[in-house]
Amino acid sequence: MGIIGTIFIGLIVGLLARFLKPGDDSMGWIMTILLGIGGSLAATYGGQALGIYHAGQGAGFFGALVGAIILLVIYGLIKKN
Repeated sequence: MGIIGTIFIGLIVGLLARFLKPGDDSMGWIMTILLGIGGSLAATYGGQALGIYHAGQGAGFFGALVGAIILLVIYGLIKKN
């Protein structure tokens, strides 16, 4: 999948991560989408570099979702302090 496809998946993943992450998120939708894109890029290329999955596999979507949730949690912790 190319970079444009990864960014598009990041948009979807960012929105899903916001709904799946527990707690109250006071950040805007744009920040959520940007964190989703960051999580998607990190998890997609990180997972492929580590050999966990290959390009085009369904595991990449779930990896991107987990990466986005982790970024949302980290952002919430940083913003809270």
